[in-house]
Amino acid sequence: MGAEARILGHGAIRAVAQAAGVSETTVRKGVDELGAGAEPLGRVRRPGGGRWRAAEVDPEPRPALLALVEPDMRGDPMSPLRWTTKSTRKLAGELTRQGHRVSADTVADLLREEGFGLQANAETLEGAQHPDRDAQFRYINDRAKEHMGAGDPVISVDTKKKELVGPYKNGGREWEPKGVPAQVKTHDFLDRQGPGKAIPYGIYDVAANTGWVSVGTDHDTAAFAVASIRRWWQARGSHDYPQAARLLITADAGGSNGYRTRAWKTELAALATETGLEITVCHMPPGTSKWNKIEHRLFSHISVNWRGRPLNNHDVIVNSIKATTAETGLTVHAELDLGTYDTGVKFTDTDIDALCMHRHRFHGDWNYTLHPHHGDTADTAKDPRLAEGLPPQFRVGGLRNPELTGMTEPALDELLDQLSQKLDELREHGRSQQRGGDRARARGAGAKDKLTTADRVLATVLYLRKLGTQDLIAQLFGVTGSTLTRTVHQVQPLLTEHGYTIRASTARFRTPADVTAFLTKSKPTKIKSAC
Repeated sequence: MGAEARILGHGAIRAVAQAAGVSETTVRKGVDELGAGAEPLGRVRRPGGGRWRAAEVDPEPRPALLALVEPDMRGDPMSPLRWTTKSTRKLAGELTRQGHRVSADTVADLLREEGFGLQANAETLEGAQHPDRDAQFRYINDRAKEHMGAGDPVISVDTKKKELVGPYKNGGREWEPKGVPAQVKTHDFLDRQGPGKAIPYGIYDVAANTGWVSVGTDHDTAAFAVASIRRWWQARGSHDYPQAARLLITADAGGSNGYRTRAWKTELAALATETGLEITVCHMPPGTSKWNKIEHRLFSHISVNWRGRPLNNHDVIVNSIKATTAETGLTVHAELDLGTYDTGVKFTDTDIDALCMHRHRFHGDWNYTLHPHHGDTADTAKDPRLAEGLPPQFRVGGLRNPELTGMTEPALDELLDQLSQKLDELREHGRSQQRGGDRARARGAGAKDKLTTADRVLATVLYLRKLGTQDLIAQLFGVTGSTLTRTVHQVQPLLTEHGYTIRASTARFRTPADVTAFLTKSKPTKIKSAC
């Protein structure tokens, strides 16, 4: 407009203003800008023009907003938005109600300036950590290196999340014609008359970087887990490792392949006998199942491969798993297992004792080896003497083993010397109070104590070492659980008084037979005292 006015000459400012429908002042500013030779502003207003920002006019919305988004740290714990979604619209509405007129866009700007952003939950909390967590990881790593160095297979096993089979929603997005998404059910309720669920059980070969998945249709049981391992060995493992005599399995701590599952050990023992393999199992510490290699080497790629795709039938599931690959060269084989696997199968202590199973010295509950069973092998677990405790040759000297007590024999003798006199005095004082007077008979007359003073101290040490259950420790000394409880209550305060702290052992025993097998193979070892 300024340029037109300069061309037309006298009276042009008014004429241009009337023609353009603006004020004469605006046209005159254009003429002045051209005359001054200024660069074009590139905007409607000069910098600083227009309304001031809401946060500059009223500085109070900022602390009020922080009080709403962080009620636990900076503001009122009874914030009205404490239990609702904190969208910018709801935050703006609450601030307006408090007398601060702001828009949702202004709220978003303020939050960004304060370092806020939209955040999803981060799955990082693993719960309480077992004190031997890292030591178990190192132990598994050492066993895996040993097996792979000898050319023996190392596999990681687990059950993937059960999947609903049918037109159900599957997480993720996939390229489809625009506006024509795959149609799925509005609710993920299992149709009892439909194809049911799919139970993918995976075996990941660590050295070969190959996967095997059995897709079950019945129940996720120990029998199904071991049947999947058997299929892998018969179809793949025995061909990839024709000279192998051992197999290492790493598994998590729970589920169908958990370390407490008796059926898992029983089925593996049968597999060891059938294949002639020495099968070693190392379980991940509790709460660390996501560290199992199969989770991020196999299962994660399967989930990505079938994202956004309804798993309408078992064929879709099997073919999707087969087609899974990765840049690392991963290949996967999948099969459908239509077998039935009963639940509620029970195995007794006698059944477990009859297994050819050796528990490792480090956490025998997590680490154990199942040997092939031969008919002529003597089954020491059926020795009737073991039901009453240890055999006589192990009763006295065997339980003083440094690997059981956590201290050398001289250190144990020193402990006994320090506690024996005080323990005898306490027992005599307690009996005097029970009698209500002096002895009627000489010391040593009457019934004999079930445990000597030395046995009481030794039993307490083994109990505090957590080598097994209270019943097991009681069986080792041929007493009842009540007798052991009274013994621990008498000795433990004396240990504390004399500055002894008994550290828990990494060895775990379940039956006297386990202790007998350990003592039979054990050799004298110099170790650091556990006190």
